[in-house]
Amino acid sequence: QDPTGENILGRTRESAKDILNTIREMLMNPQYHNVESFKQCARELSDCDVTAKEGGCLGFVLRGQMVPAFEDTAFNLKKGEVSKVIETPVGLHLIFRAG
Repeated sequence: QDPTGENILGRTRESAKDILNTIREMLMNPQYHNVESFKQCARELSDCDVTAKEGGCLGFVLRGQMVPAFEDTAFNLKKGEVSKVIETPVGLHLIFRAG
């Protein structure tokens, strides 16, 4: 993210948000509502070098490890739920709660 937060690795905030909303819509379709579809999207489209390699997987996360907006959303999802697009100081995120 640039200092203004408007340009994320060559994408505008709005185009990144549009991409995440499109992924979310796809994941809501029963045919694609699974961890493997989420991982494929993360590998192909994520701007995060670290998590993209892992298919967006953060592993086991405890409270206090992430920024509050991310954590609040993640810990309120039920298994199998997909979050709406959330914004934190480090960027935009889509969360799929696998376990």
